[in-house]
Amino acid sequence: MIKRPFFCLRAPRLKYPAKNSYQKEDITEIKLPDTITLLVERSGSDNGEIDLSNVKQVATGQKITLSGDNLDYFISTATGSIMEVCAFAGYMGKRYTSITIKTEVKDQWDDAFKKIGDTISAESALGFLRSLPGETDLSRLFDAGKPLNSIVINGVDNDLLVTTNQAVITLAREDLALGVQYLKQITQVNDVFLMIHSGAASGAYGIKAEIKTIDPIYPNAAPHLFMKKCLGRIIPAGMDSRDMGVGFINAEAVAALGRAFQKKEFPIHKILTIIHKDGSTTHARARIGTPIKHVLAAFNIEVRHGDQIILGGPMRGTFAYSEDMPVQWNTDAVMVQDGGQITPCEDTPCINCGECVRVCPAKIPVNMLVRLLENGRYEEGAEEYDLLSCIECGLCSYVCTARIPIFHYIMLGKYELGRIKKAEETNA
Repeated sequence: MIKRPFFCLRAPRLKYPAKNSYQKEDITEIKLPDTITLLVERSGSDNGEIDLSNVKQVATGQKITLSGDNLDYFISTATGSIMEVCAFAGYMGKRYTSITIKTEVKDQWDDAFKKIGDTISAESALGFLRSLPGETDLSRLFDAGKPLNSIVINGVDNDLLVTTNQAVITLAREDLALGVQYLKQITQVNDVFLMIHSGAASGAYGIKAEIKTIDPIYPNAAPHLFMKKCLGRIIPAGMDSRDMGVGFINAEAVAALGRAFQKKEFPIHKILTIIHKDGSTTHARARIGTPIKHVLAAFNIEVRHGDQIILGGPMRGTFAYSEDMPVQWNTDAVMVQDGGQITPCEDTPCINCGECVRVCPAKIPVNMLVRLLENGRYEEGAEEYDLLSCIECGLCSYVCTARIPIFHYIMLGKYELGRIKKAEETNA
């Protein structure tokens, strides 16, 4: 996977997995657990408590509204009874409502989604499909303040070792082709691209989207790099692709969209890449809300003291502090690292080796930036050393000789800058 020149004058070349053929037998079906937990992200304006005491039983595919403005809702992915509703704090301060459901073996489907008819619109999509497997918030494609001119479908996963979207292109090509048609219809955007790695163009046959190939070198699938190399457009610091009229969505979400409207059945399963302790990968299909421990048990993966569970890949994934964490809409991979193979971070000053600067795709002076971030000087980091130009690939931490958790400092810096900006706007 790693190719590095003898004299180390060039950055390491980390390759995306490039398997082009998948079989249905390659996907392990995870049985429905006794309980599932759904995490519903709360809108920024809603701070009230959630009361679902009047909802005792839920059916599969049933829509339950959490607030009066109908902005916050969840779709039950199983049939059963609600056991617990509580607040949940997620990564980088995100607020969720956690709903735990005791499941029944047989699904009883709610028919509300079937009644939307054959007229496919943004209203019908957001009314039931705001969250899709591979996409936590479809409404990002319908922001009136940031209208889109183009949509890019990710056929290459954004992290190393993860092959969820690549598997979907092979195994659900017909659903993906339908999903592209529905996506154009509900967004009124006809300029749709499909991003795949070079050599995989044959897998995209029959999909009515313009094919854009990338070299399978990490992090070429990052939106900033794709925009620059394939569309010839540079995203300014502090902005994202939507500010320039380009939206990104995973292939799995588009395939789920096509399958949902074609079969009039709400999607309730997520495809996962399971990354084992030895670095090998397999795939699983689990119900949204399934506890991670249930998935790992299906592969006989034992988590011992000192091991790490990561939701996502090795470069951009986030730590799971508990095996009870559920599979969410955007959980593309579950990775388990053996405690004996983990290289710990160090509280060591930067030694100015320059490896992070050499490897940075955005050409940020990372060695200077991290000094400010370590001392909480986030605004100076943004103004003087391009903090907001970071594309969040994690290569700086990967090559750091001093083992400084640079990527974590950068993510914290961006989070704190967001809090500062929000406070200033509130007090203005």
